[in-house]
Amino acid sequence: MTAQHPSQHPAPTRQRGLLRRLLGLVLLVGLLLGGLEAQEQPIGDPPQAEDNATQASSQGFNFNIGMNLPQKPQEVDVAIRIVFLITMLTLAPSLILLLTCFTRIIIVFSFLRNALSLQGVPANQLMIGFALFMTFFIMAPVYNDIDRDAIQPYKAKQITSVEAYDRAKNRMKEFMLRQARPKDVEFFVALGNMGPTEVDDLPMSVVIPGFILSELRTGFQMGFLLFIPFILIDFVVAIVLMSLGLLFLPPVTISLPLKILLFVLVDGWTLVVRSLALSFQM
Repeated sequence: MTAQHPSQHPAPTRQRGLLRRLLGLVLLVGLLLGGLEAQEQPIGDPPQAEDNATQASSQGFNFNIGMNLPQKPQEVDVAIRIVFLITMLTLAPSLILLLTCFTRIIIVFSFLRNALSLQGVPANQLMIGFALFMTFFIMAPVYNDIDRDAIQPYKAKQITSVEAYDRAKNRMKEFMLRQARPKDVEFFVALGNMGPTEVDDLPMSVVIPGFILSELRTGFQMGFLLFIPFILIDFVVAIVLMSLGLLFLPPVTISLPLKILLFVLVDGWTLVVRSLALSFQM
């Protein structure tokens, strides 16, 4: 008789051992769950347990449509303040863009890119970022005055929040009125049927739209002046191509490198940024 090698039938033995371990784990989990249920449900008070289960099920599947309004006036006041704060945080980017010099700068940059016949160069993120940094630089004196006259005294508890708001508003109004055309401000004064009004008594509801209208007009004027040299290059290139009979060649193919070359030779970016800074009387 030949001796049987011990490793010829290992699979059935391993499978039986694995099944035993799985059954043991299942029994152990069942015992643990049963012990937890026994602890949660006391034996001596089954009706109360049923009532608790009924209440839990009713609470879990309850569906109600409505508003739970606070009963105390103080809670209503706090809720209104929170809603107002969230609304102001949502409108803060728009206010920063409209009440500062950002509008004029981004309009000029957009006109410049269109005049150069460039579609995505510089990228929108780069133009907006550069315009924001220029806005911070140009608006720095205004912010310093607000910080000195309104924020710091309010932190030192020397003035109230209403006085700090009035001081900051007056400084912003001074900046906007210096940049806005009197004609645009008078236009909104006439629309509001306000009659003759002193400059210091003008409300922000009149100053802000007048300032925005003036910024749009100034930005378009500067953009038009930027277009003139580049239009001349397009015109000259188109005439030369027509005289040579190269009608199949698009003029943009020749004029675009010439525009970029001219813009680089005259240091165009420095001239544009300097013109924008000087337009705000810096």
